[in-house]
Amino acid sequence: MTEKKIIVAIDNSCETQAVDILNNLSPELCMVKIGSVVYNSLGRDFIELTHKKGFQIFLDLKFHDIPNTVKESILGIKSLPIQMLTIHTSGGLNMMKAAMEAVKGTNIKVFGVTALTSLSNDDVKYIFQRDVSDQVNAMLDLAEQAGIDGVVCSPHELQLVKARDCFLSVIPGIRLLQSEDDQSRVMTPSQAIELGADYLVIGRPITGAQDISSALENIHQSIDA
Repeated sequence: MTEKKIIVAIDNSCETQAVDILNNLSPELCMVKIGSVVYNSLGRDFIELTHKKGFQIFLDLKFHDIPNTVKESILGIKSLPIQMLTIHTSGGLNMMKAAMEAVKGTNIKVFGVTALTSLSNDDVKYIFQRDVSDQVNAMLDLAEQAGIDGVVCSPHELQLVKARDCFLSVIPGIRLLQSEDDQSRVMTPSQAIELGADYLVIGRPITGAQDISSALENIHQSIDA
């Protein structure tokens, strides 16, 4: 698996728009994240199209259910040309182990979501009755026991992940500048790379740009310098 630090998130339910974004990306510079918006709207055909264009694929469906259901769900998609998939670490130890059993014999890496980047510290305290750092550390404990390949976390909790020295890291919440949207814990690409991020998930700063290919190239140069 060729390492590419940028994963471009395509989150369009309109096929024309999604394909247009894909046509303006380079498989030499990025992977593509296909989440529930695209998967539920355009299905496996879009995954196959993305693969045919030479892109490595991060399937971000965030499986979260009882262990057997997660295992069977992953068994149902593991034949797809994907390199990475996501589960929720809050599904528990047995669920994560079931996910790892499901990908056995493949090259698919399993990444566990620790705490959604849309959640503020107050949100996390209300839901989990502890602050973000404590919640992420608790999820990392479980993820380490389960032996999953990596985790998805905010750039602000990246140092907690790097301290474990046993996970790859996928970092969403990447913004070029401070922005007002639905992400609460954000950081610029170069800052996240300096902190040791392995992969950066970047959506709107690239897909919403007037010149998508130039936006991707500029970000690639900024982190590859």
